[in-house]
Amino acid sequence: MLVLGVVAAVAALAWLYLVAAHGRFWLTGERLPRVRRTPARWPVVRAVVPARDEAAMLPVALPTLLAQDYPGDFGVILVDDGSSDGTAEVARQLGDAAPRALRVVAGSPLPVGWAGKVWAMAQGAAEAGEAEYLLFTDADIAMRPGTLTALVTAAGGDDRDLVSQMALLRADSFWERAIVPAFVFFFAQLYPFHRVNRPGARTAAAAGGCMLVRRPALDASGGLAGIRNARIDDVALGRQLKRHRPGGRCWLGLTTDVTSVRPYPGLASLWHMVARSAYTQLRYSPALLAGTIAGLTWLYLLPPAAALAGAAGLALGGGATAAWCAAAGLAGWAIMSVSFVPMLRLYRLSPLRAPALPLVAALYAAMTADSARRHRAGRGGEWKGRVSPPPRPARR
Repeated sequence: MLVLGVVAAVAALAWLYLVAAHGRFWLTGERLPRVRRTPARWPVVRAVVPARDEAAMLPVALPTLLAQDYPGDFGVILVDDGSSDGTAEVARQLGDAAPRALRVVAGSPLPVGWAGKVWAMAQGAAEAGEAEYLLFTDADIAMRPGTLTALVTAAGGDDRDLVSQMALLRADSFWERAIVPAFVFFFAQLYPFHRVNRPGARTAAAAGGCMLVRRPALDASGGLAGIRNARIDDVALGRQLKRHRPGGRCWLGLTTDVTSVRPYPGLASLWHMVARSAYTQLRYSPALLAGTIAGLTWLYLLPPAAALAGAAGLALGGGATAAWCAAAGLAGWAIMSVSFVPMLRLYRLSPLRAPALPLVAALYAAMTADSARRHRAGRGGEWKGRVSPPPRPARR
């Protein structure tokens, strides 16, 4: 009991550090910067939408992009990435009734060494001509009117190479409400937005559903060919842009103006979403996998376990050791729960869900382990019938 209490106390101290000094990751106020002055000339923007078997999503999401009330020259390029469900035809029908120009591009076969989505993005960028900005978005992303104007204003007003907003994911079904807020919480913990947005900080990331990129900066950094084999393209793109221009300005934040309309009705679909890329995030390293699962267990599961074990010990007549164990565990559990409340409020969910975060963390640990199993079985990164093997290490 004493050892458990000591380890729980260290976990509580770790949560104190995370809340106080880890880039304000748990707060949700990192919103699009407000720039009062508008550009003297609105730049040319092209949106690039990779789409693979997205016929069901397009009627809900694509019209919101085509209806953006942007004052400048704006058009949309949709790359049909080998769809078999009539995605291209659905897109053309939506484009015919839209106020903005839509160009549907038939994707070419995937070259060796390229990830599927990045290859589709590259083909769309090649069709964008002399556009000064590229807006990379997904086929399941809906945007409120004025979103693009606000993005361009924020990018131009402060010389930003990348402005990215994390889409508000669906949280309608039981499992969506249970898992989605924690998914965003864990992402922010891994890539604190405040640090991403600090020019001198090394932390870099982006959210693939909404990335406005300055075209000259992208080309100068190596273009999309520089991240050709990236399975997590948004984080890779953010890193490439920041690495190319030390002190370069990239911005990532939260929003309710950009939403994902893709449903995840059951646990299986959410499990697949996480397991598809979790082991990729760990660079296919068994050591990092073991460390991640151990870290999740210590940081998220041990505090409530210590609190319950200490309380049980007190009920059985335990003394100071049981009380110490219960107090240490409860402290860590309480700090963890409080830090999760802002994310729950962003998703309009009750703060009473916060103490259940350790259960969700346990699910994520299982999903991460399953991600490694899938990669070892040759099914890593599987998405709509396409399997993405790990990139081969470069030869020296």
